[in-house]
Amino acid sequence: MAILRPRGALRAAAVPLMAGALLAAAAPPAAAHDPVDELRRDLDALLEDPALEGAVSGVVVRSAETGEALYGHERGTPLLPASNMKLLTSAAALDVFGTGHRFTTDVQADTAPNPGGVVRGDLYLVGGGDPTLTADAYDDLAAEVADSGVRRVTGDLVADDTYFDDERLHPDWEEGDEPYYYAAQISALTVAANQDYDTGVVTASAEPGAAPGDPVEAGLEPMADNLEVRNEAVTGAPGSEPSLEVTRERGTNTFTFSGSLPAGGGDYATLRTVDDPTAHAAHLFADALADNGVKVVGDVDFGTAPRRTSPVAERSSMELGELLVPYMKLSNNGHAEMLLKAMGAEEAGLGSWKAGAAAVEVATARMGLDPGAYRQTDGSGLARSNRMTADGIADLLETVRGEPWWPEFEDSLPLAGAEERMVGGTLRFRMRDTAAQENARAKTGTLTGVSALSGYVQSADGEELVFAVVNNGHTGPAPRHVQDAVAVRLAEFSRGGMQRLSAPAPAYAPTPAGPDSSDGGRECTWAGTC
Repeated sequence: MAILRPRGALRAAAVPLMAGALLAAAAPPAAAHDPVDELRRDLDALLEDPALEGAVSGVVVRSAETGEALYGHERGTPLLPASNMKLLTSAAALDVFGTGHRFTTDVQADTAPNPGGVVRGDLYLVGGGDPTLTADAYDDLAAEVADSGVRRVTGDLVADDTYFDDERLHPDWEEGDEPYYYAAQISALTVAANQDYDTGVVTASAEPGAAPGDPVEAGLEPMADNLEVRNEAVTGAPGSEPSLEVTRERGTNTFTFSGSLPAGGGDYATLRTVDDPTAHAAHLFADALADNGVKVVGDVDFGTAPRRTSPVAERSSMELGELLVPYMKLSNNGHAEMLLKAMGAEEAGLGSWKAGAAAVEVATARMGLDPGAYRQTDGSGLARSNRMTADGIADLLETVRGEPWWPEFEDSLPLAGAEERMVGGTLRFRMRDTAAQENARAKTGTLTGVSALSGYVQSADGEELVFAVVNNGHTGPAPRHVQDAVAVRLAEFSRGGMQRLSAPAPAYAPTPAGPDSSDGGRECTWAGTC
């Protein structure tokens, strides 16, 4: 016998959510129940999922239109937010800089070039915290130097990264994360390895040789004189299991390729951090100058540009409102840290994590939020010293809807189930074929034992809802299936009535992408990190 369901009910088991399905059962007539009470009972049931055994979960649901509190659980408990910290960093950056702000990189000279194109003295590459400087961007900047008439520099190429302090790695980050791109060293002068603008890293790639026993072909991109490749990897037998690894000893830029790739098999590529991003940027720019016909007689050096110099070239980033898209969609930790330090430089003249956090506190108060609801020590949420409450996240999400930069903030959030990478971001594989698909906009967050999902979703009635889900202390895989089930339940919520769940949320299914990819729902290449 067919069961008739009210409009907006959860789909039956035939409709998948991630790897499984949410099952809907017949409920008593809607008139006999308060839809909000039913919602609360259903969310309570979701938090009983075995994946959350022993965990603490802060959960808040509110109507963004009326402010009505629809649900709360451990709402005031300070929890590790993981990458939900980026919500605060982004909002503060928009408040401090505005959507139209651009980060600039300057080339200056001790003297203007003489009629023969000679600069007598040094040439300065001055970083301004731009995370979008790719190898092509440095080549364009070098071409502009050549176009200005410079042909020869009698002194050195001096890299000036003093817009930020010299603390490259946050003291609260795990030392073991340092080789991986989500924990790259932070500098005001850095190189982005790709069009995702992953900064302070290189792409390490390899392909098998022609026959078993041959060395693999290994390389780094973008390559510069400060990097060294040590190739110990070989080609294995056809069909053998690939075992290639790329390591870099801490404090060096020697990248060792070891292990094997099977003959006739696929290529290998991963991201690895560099030691001293400023040096990498400077050496890369030196090569670009030479390629564009500008000879620097001296060496690559490091220092501060004098107050009085002759401007030679300038490169500006995209506007901050546009930069938020790759930053938030792909949860780019390096961008968050550079933004935080840039806020410190802007507000206090000191580009440090501490000064940046103080600038965020001021911006938070300026927006009418309680700065005491947040403890921020880095920009990305990678540090385990950060704390946020579910109530604090929901307050932030509600408040920013009234800011002039709200459209850019909203557009930067990953959109559930949207196939296009720069739209769906870290949610592109989640909540497909549900009422939350291309509806829920939310920020993900993942650390070992920490998982979060907070954002916005429209109910079945078109009501805008704000939600925050922060899970701490789970021992198994990240409970994304529970977070997704919460968002789907909210998308199906109707003031006119809603069927209750009769089964727990399905187990989480890994996404199609591999473990060394930022596409797969993980926000980092290394399992268990942010």
